[in-house]
Amino acid sequence: MKLSNLIGDRFRETPSDCVVESHALMLRGGYMKYVANGIYSSLPPLKRITKKIEEIIREEMDALDGQEVSFPVALPASLWEESGRYASVGSELLRFTDRNGAKMVLGMTHEEAAVQLVREYASTYSRYPFMIYQIQTKFRDEARPRAGLIRVREFTMKDAYSFHTSQEDLESYYARCLRAYQRIFARAGIPEVVCVASDSGMMGGSLSHEFMLLTAAGEDSIVLCPDCGYSANMEAAECIYHTEGTESAPSVEGTPLLPVETPGVHTIEELADFLHIAPSSTCKAVVYQKNKDDSYVVLFLRGDLEVNEAKLTSYLGEDIHPAIITEESGLQAGFIGPVSLQAPEGTVVLFDRSLEGLSGLACGANREGWHQTGLDLKRDCPDAEYRDFAKAFAGGICPVCGKRSLTVSRGIEVGNIFQLGDKYTRSMHMQYVDEKGKSHTPIMGCYGIGVGRLAASVCEAKHDEYGPVWPISIAPWQVHLCCMRGDNAEVRAQADRLYEALQRAGVEVLYDDRNVSAGVMFSDADLLGVPVRLVASPRNLKEGCVELSLRGDRASAVKIPEDAAVDGVLSRIRELTEALEKNVPERI
Repeated sequence: MKLSNLIGDRFRETPSDCVVESHALMLRGGYMKYVANGIYSSLPPLKRITKKIEEIIREEMDALDGQEVSFPVALPASLWEESGRYASVGSELLRFTDRNGAKMVLGMTHEEAAVQLVREYASTYSRYPFMIYQIQTKFRDEARPRAGLIRVREFTMKDAYSFHTSQEDLESYYARCLRAYQRIFARAGIPEVVCVASDSGMMGGSLSHEFMLLTAAGEDSIVLCPDCGYSANMEAAECIYHTEGTESAPSVEGTPLLPVETPGVHTIEELADFLHIAPSSTCKAVVYQKNKDDSYVVLFLRGDLEVNEAKLTSYLGEDIHPAIITEESGLQAGFIGPVSLQAPEGTVVLFDRSLEGLSGLACGANREGWHQTGLDLKRDCPDAEYRDFAKAFAGGICPVCGKRSLTVSRGIEVGNIFQLGDKYTRSMHMQYVDEKGKSHTPIMGCYGIGVGRLAASVCEAKHDEYGPVWPISIAPWQVHLCCMRGDNAEVRAQADRLYEALQRAGVEVLYDDRNVSAGVMFSDADLLGVPVRLVASPRNLKEGCVELSLRGDRASAVKIPEDAAVDGVLSRIRELTEALEKNVPERI
């Protein structure tokens, strides 16, 4: 490809609305163009990158005996009604009515379509196990698209669905898929991706993992233990407050429950200051309402901790939102406590396990301007049941090794896998007959990777101050040939010879044949991030050579004879490929 013919422009200035480097670099470098909020068109460089990512994914899915299929983008609402998700999924599912009055959706994920495709085919045990996958456009009506391709509304995704007759078979295949994902990310040039336990959310199922690229640009919080390797998404991370023989907050047994007038004190911080105690010596109430009927949910937890809303939503089995506390509710905002609570009928009252066994706490007194001291949970709330509803925190206790070693980092989710169980097969009446003629419901696994997000994540991880440094495996081209002083006939002739020779050798080459300044040429080359660079110039020509270097490594520049240039390029490509492949784990 000659750069003079390449569609798209490159820009020096960073767009003002870019919050992460990958977004800015991919707009500046002519990789994509904004169309609408969360929707972009791909220009040739990005299309070439995503095509290579897709081929890596296909090779790994085929190695798992996956079979590629294609599902519709527009689906009848009846399929989602079968699974129950038409009503349970929120406004991120785009619903519409066609010209015949039929209810339709745009697919944001395709579990229902996968079951519909194979439920007649897979009616006998002899056809199990199997996996189908697709790489296709999807639409999710995100409320807050951001960061370029990292969070969009329209996106290309690989989603795969496996079907099994036993939990043991699903677990075995799940392990193979987990390893395949590690291979995909390593082959794409980011072996540093970590696998973390996660919350299944709207997908359902008993077990799920996310693959996270740790970066400050990430939206998700990842809880890690550097001592034992424990890792989990914040939504799924267990929160442990104390180990046996120690306490996380002081307990004062035998202290009576006493009312204390606290005028103007509404928050935990204000209460702790007023009573001269630590926030960990308080019991706070956080109030939500269920989306379905606006009934209240009151959760009590230790005052210095935060609610993990994903855990709470999972326990309740429905979505929630922060409560609007009215006078009619009977709840006293800022003064809610667990003793003599006057809550509306239907209110769910929950206790976080951070409170279990504690005494001597301060809490709300359920009347304006008053709190209580001396709260003893065992004495004053004997019927309370305790569950984990709090967020893990930096310096907290690792649930695996028991050390106070947890750290919290930011990360971008680049893939996810789920053990779905029979959530979809049962609701959609998919069954098979075993060897004895008895009917059973098969179970499923689900495995997703966002192709565009993966490209943006690689850019986020592999860039310098000048532009992306694309890994050799997914780079838009392997070699960037620069013809300095294109108006010099001899230099142009040398560059043309190199261009033709590289193409004959099977090298993917981008040839900058424009008559522009060195500054513009090298700036554009940096933005395009091609791993190997070859420069023809008047000075090099006088020496009978060309300059060969690696993107992002200025010290790698060497001068080689023109007749050795192709072999030099091929050698660099092999070296980069071998270095990348050393980080790719073996298949299971």
